[in-house]
Amino acid sequence: MKAVILQPSYIPWRGFFHQVQKAEIFVHYDCVQYDKHGWRNRNRIKTSQGSQWLTIPVVTKGCVKEGKIIKDIEIPQNHSWSLKHYNSIKQSYTKSAFYKEILPLVEEIYSRKDKMLVDFTCSTTEMIARKLGIQKTKFIRSSDICVTGSKTDRVIEILKKIGATHYISGPSAKDYIEKDKFADSGISLEFMSYDYTPYPQLHGIFEPRLSVLDLLFNLGFDAGKYIWGEK
Repeated sequence: MKAVILQPSYIPWRGFFHQVQKAEIFVHYDCVQYDKHGWRNRNRIKTSQGSQWLTIPVVTKGCVKEGKIIKDIEIPQNHSWSLKHYNSIKQSYTKSAFYKEILPLVEEIYSRKDKMLVDFTCSTTEMIARKLGIQKTKFIRSSDICVTGSKTDRVIEILKKIGATHYISGPSAKDYIEKDKFADSGISLEFMSYDYTPYPQLHGIFEPRLSVLDLLFNLGFDAGKYIWGEK
């Protein structure tokens, strides 16, 4: 059984969804420490002025000092971030080829009132995956699995508990992953190659690694050929 384990991200880029598509089981890795400078609560879209960060405000008190894990990070309920993000996206993509097709999805995303960041990011990722035609992948959260250890040992324990025999990792892990431990556990390894074809974009020169929303607005839900290739 093929599995992917990734930390939840805010409407991530197409490479993230490529890994979702390749997995039989996708594990939202939400039981590790939150990194406030990562992709857990932010991503980029493309505007007429260039790329723009969209950042979800979070309750950061104690995140680093107390070592808060991802699943425990809260979103302030008295903040108008969702409307601001929605309006920025709407303004930036109003002239895109698939604006009318994708806007209802965006409206659904930003109508959510989640208290916990992980509930928002995991749910919206799964929502977008289904819209992209990824129907067979099963989603679970690592926090629902009782695991111990750190780094490689924890990943392997998760894989064993879900019955995975093949682990698909990002390419950067090649430099540090303990391959022998996977072999000893009877789990084969595969590393992604993020070699993607540029696609038509608004606002000038192509900008890679934006939120998947950019891809969707420009190509619609039939955008798989620009992620995992032709079926």
